[in-house]
Amino acid sequence: MDNLGSHKGAGVRAAIEATGAKLLYFPPYSPDLNPFSKLKALLRTAAERTVEGLWSAIGRCLDRFTPHECANYFGAAGYEPT
Repeated sequence: MDNLGSHKGAGVRAAIEATGAKLLYFPPYSPDLNPFSKLKALLRTAAERTVEGLWSAIGRCLDRFTPHECANYFGAAGYEPT
């Protein structure tokens, strides 16, 4: 779960744990570990101004993320490989 203050109340934890689930919070935000910061920068550079152009730019931008880089983003976020 994200670190929004309202998500940290005792009632939230109790409700989640009552279902048998475990509550884990995302690590603190770091733009260096956030793939969306890179994607947003690439999209700003593309400067598309139509929906079709934006979707096309997203497709081109995704090629700029290597599998290794993506694995590092997930690892930095605390997710274990499966």
